[in-house]
Amino acid sequence: MAMDNMGLVRRFIEEVWNKGNLGVVDELVSDKYVAVEPIVGDVRGLDALRAQVQAFRGAFPDLRLTIEDIGTSGDRVYTRWTARGTHRGIFMGIAPTNNRGEIRGITLDRIAGGKIVEHHESYDSLLFLQIMGAVPPIERLMKEQNASRPAPRPQA
Repeated sequence: MAMDNMGLVRRFIEEVWNKGNLGVVDELVSDKYVAVEPIVGDVRGLDALRAQVQAFRGAFPDLRLTIEDIGTSGDRVYTRWTARGTHRGIFMGIAPTNNRGEIRGITLDRIAGGKIVEHHESYDSLLFLQIMGAVPPIERLMKEQNASRPAPRPQA
């Protein structure tokens, strides 16, 4: 059972996220699907999942998730992954930057009846926004902040 659940999640990542094959969503995911995602928030139902995948893959057409570690506990599958891609399309109103980036994340999927029912995801959303140019890199912010401070006065 645990191997079947891990295989289901592996197939979901490969087919849906890496290949953009939305035709297998009904086979792999429950119609009661609920996901919590850092950037887009709650995703409820199969149509919302399809829209989410299309939005990410439209903005990052070379999107590739690599499973770094995967395990199970009961009806849950834990996956540690790395996502890589190039921002080549509009995402949430942010114009393409052609920036290539990499983020790491952890996902918890709950499986019931041989399908993914719940999906909880955590990753560095600030880094994701920096890759898209929506938020400047921290180094630039620190430099700008230090440049705006008055020079220290010499001690007498």
